[in-house]
Amino acid sequence: MSSQPNLPTPLDLEAIRARLAGSKGPQFWRSLEEAAGAPEFQAYLDNEFTPGASEWTEGVSRRRLIELMGASLGLAGLTSCTKQPPEKIVPYVTAPEDIIPGKSQFFASSIPGPGGISSPVLVESNMARPTKIEGNPDHPGSMGSTSLQTQAAILGLWDPDRTQAVMREGRNSSWQRAQEALRMLREQMLSTKGAGFRLLTETVTSPTMGAAMKDFLAAFPEAKWIQYEPAGRDNARAGARLAFGEAVMPVYHLDQAAVVVSLDADFLTNGPGAVRHARAFADRRRDGSPNMSRLYVVEPSPSLTGASADHRLALSAADVESFARALAAGLGVGTPSANTKASEFLQAVIKDLNANPGAGLVIPGEFTSPAVHALAHAINAKLGAIGKTVHYVDAVEVNPGGDQTAALKELVSEMQAGKVEALLIAGGNPNYNTPADLKFEEALRKVKLRIRLADFDDETAAVCHWVIPQAHALESWGDGRACDGSVTLSQPLIAPLYEGKQLIEMIGMLLDKGGRDVRDLVKEYWRGQLAAATPNFDDFWQKCIHDGFIAGSAPAAKAVAIRKELAAELPAAKAGGAEVLFRPCPHIWDGRFSNNAWLQELPRPLTKYTWDNAVLMSPATAQKHGAVNGAMVKLGGAVTGPAWIVPGQADDSLVVHLGYGRTRVGKIGNEVGFNAYKLRNSSSPWAAGGVSVSLTGDSQVMAVTQEHHSMEGRNLIRFATLEDFKKEPGFATAEEKPHKIFSLYPAYAYKGYSWGMAIDLNACTGCNACTIACQAENNIAVVGKDQVNRGREMHWIRVDRYFEGNLDAPAIHHQPVTCMHCDNAPCETVCPVAATTHSEEGLNQMTYNRCVGTRYCSNNCPYKVRRFNFYLYSDWDTQSLQGLRNPNVTVRSRGVMEKCSYCVQRINAARIEAEKENRRIKDGEVITACQAVCPSGAIVFGDMNDPASKIAKAKKSERNYGLLTDLGTNPRTTYLAKVTNPNRDLAPKSEMKPAHGEAKG
Repeated sequence: MSSQPNLPTPLDLEAIRARLAGSKGPQFWRSLEEAAGAPEFQAYLDNEFTPGASEWTEGVSRRRLIELMGASLGLAGLTSCTKQPPEKIVPYVTAPEDIIPGKSQFFASSIPGPGGISSPVLVESNMARPTKIEGNPDHPGSMGSTSLQTQAAILGLWDPDRTQAVMREGRNSSWQRAQEALRMLREQMLSTKGAGFRLLTETVTSPTMGAAMKDFLAAFPEAKWIQYEPAGRDNARAGARLAFGEAVMPVYHLDQAAVVVSLDADFLTNGPGAVRHARAFADRRRDGSPNMSRLYVVEPSPSLTGASADHRLALSAADVESFARALAAGLGVGTPSANTKASEFLQAVIKDLNANPGAGLVIPGEFTSPAVHALAHAINAKLGAIGKTVHYVDAVEVNPGGDQTAALKELVSEMQAGKVEALLIAGGNPNYNTPADLKFEEALRKVKLRIRLADFDDETAAVCHWVIPQAHALESWGDGRACDGSVTLSQPLIAPLYEGKQLIEMIGMLLDKGGRDVRDLVKEYWRGQLAAATPNFDDFWQKCIHDGFIAGSAPAAKAVAIRKELAAELPAAKAGGAEVLFRPCPHIWDGRFSNNAWLQELPRPLTKYTWDNAVLMSPATAQKHGAVNGAMVKLGGAVTGPAWIVPGQADDSLVVHLGYGRTRVGKIGNEVGFNAYKLRNSSSPWAAGGVSVSLTGDSQVMAVTQEHHSMEGRNLIRFATLEDFKKEPGFATAEEKPHKIFSLYPAYAYKGYSWGMAIDLNACTGCNACTIACQAENNIAVVGKDQVNRGREMHWIRVDRYFEGNLDAPAIHHQPVTCMHCDNAPCETVCPVAATTHSEEGLNQMTYNRCVGTRYCSNNCPYKVRRFNFYLYSDWDTQSLQGLRNPNVTVRSRGVMEKCSYCVQRINAARIEAEKENRRIKDGEVITACQAVCPSGAIVFGDMNDPASKIAKAKKSERNYGLLTDLGTNPRTTYLAKVTNPNRDLAPKSEMKPAHGEAKG
């Protein structure tokens, strides 16, 4: 028996912490771990410990142990924050250039998204802390707006659950030791020309990364590079190859399209170019223009694009393909195909497209079959749309030719056969999100060396030997392609918080070119591409970094022609029947944003539930199976989730969202929802037929927000057809009865500024980006599922959803609701401590340190837009989250009322600049957070006393109306009524009348 003391092993770090914690803070123990990573101490661990042993090895004396522990504690003390030497805080003698306390700076950069498509952004920095993301107004792919995922990327940067240290076999290690491992791997690869080495990444569009990989594969010709994304564009690429013989990418011009047909394409909110598409589509439909476009949508499950449609048809995924074949045949492309389910709708669409030659556009969905994509391309060619409403460019992916799913299958097969000696997995999370039939983890464990570059210690990292922190996009230099193919550039706003690395750095090490700054790699690559045509390249490059993109870098339109063999090579039509469809979640996508609390708590745009996914089904399908909302449904033998009934869903089409059921992502995303990947098959990744459906007898409570602040039956949504709008332009207020409001207070004349807002319901798509932008700007806390269940969500903007019509084919409306900043505000008269008051510029103000939490104001608000801070929702303890917050906005404690402030901090910032220049604030100089982010430009804000301002013109619009104005509140936030453009051949007579009033929630 060993004579040594029975002490904890190195793997028992949590037990050591629990014993010794005392009064020491987390920074002390982090410092101790860093000190334990010193080379001398790490060498000792490697020599004297047996990994996984239950006790110390022989020959280690107590004296030697105490010496080493004493040395480690001494090193820890050097960096510990428990007893720092006293320091005086004094002003700068010479301040760093451009650093002015209280004044933000903006830097152009880009955020890579799904499919490797880069979103051009401007990032706000306060005292070298990035705190807010805006769109880049100079870039054609952004025009100043962003998607909600891009907005939420700032929370991803400061996420305390990110991978914070290099790990080896589950133990803390160091980057230096990881470099040694990479050097040893390089030596092995040199002798085998890379045989047995595989690199698995997500889709890459970075030209610099592509050049590095070209050098890598030239140096190691036997190595292989595999790209895979669970929500990738395999079908789109396959469809383009069917139609044109090459994987070209379409670029749509919705501003030129008079008739748009969507074949299960949610192009307004998802997929490449969604932000750009939303703006172009809205521009064609503003103000009841006589050139207003018309949108037809055919889809299995309601989407936000479907909600914006003039006509929507619910068909199963198999029937969508049949509809596409029939549409093509009806337009003279391919052979005739019967489609009895949609004959009237189909004939109306064909007639409309033929009546608008060169101005029609058919858009296939990202997840429809290759046949649907090929037929859409052929239809657009037949309509004369190419070069007008759509043009094609070379694919933006570095390696677009192959089928990603097929490449992944080959990799798994090689791993199972023991042919893979070393695997580097960068980004993604294949051990979680690959189809269940591939058994990825089983194959992965057969690889001798598994290296993981990741932002989280996730499901894939759990089975890898080495885990290396990945740098966030806002910590990195790089380049990528935007939705139009133009080159966008990334620059870091902050040094890597956890010494994260980029993939190109690791590839450089394997090429024995390590140590080079990625900034220099990107610059030198583009110097080689552009220097010949750019005499003063250094100045040109500085301008590109400043602008965030390389002007004129979008690829030119490519001449394409439909292959004559297309009709003969089209895959056979799929059989109909019951189906389970897999779709990425509209918020957390394929699971990459699972730990983002903002996105988890944001109500899903049509179902309005939070913190979950569900099995979506039509009312008829639910009745068939005896399901109600929340009833647990078992799909096959692998997945169980709550049912949720969605009006407008195709019968016998069940939809489940991917990205949930995570087990290793962080304290936010773990154990949220169910994992639909367990039901997915690689041979048919987007649809599964023949899946058994049964009720378990259990139920689950869903945190749904739709009914929390209901205002139904109050004449909220007002809409009319284009035809009737032309006949009666004032329909929005035609039924309002004149009334006189009596007030105890005299009218106030706003002689200076008079701030107001207008929201165009014709442009709003209900995407919820405004809610996330407001949360990021105003330090709004998340509350968690339990508190949402109690009606205590803290969002200052809610986007109400209303159904109108029958359950099978309802019209869907959205209405953002924020504080109305009423001139006669009911909340102000009931506050006993005058915490809510009115400013001389018309703002309804909250004084937090005066509020005592009576909640009288909330009870008296007819719009229900105030939020009471029941608990201390804001995390004041986690250090990284302190860097996230906007320093110009108060972080609220518990017991106070919160609400929209019209971004008063932005108003004041503009006021300071205007007063310095002795002038008034200019129109457009104050842009609220919700206004800035809105992809469709639905929100207008400004000074109503400026007659030339956009807001003054919006208020004069015949479509302008206020909510509940009969109460005499005189709201400053008003709405522009919705105008639809239905086809008379399809619209029932009741729909052709001015309709305004109740729309069911």
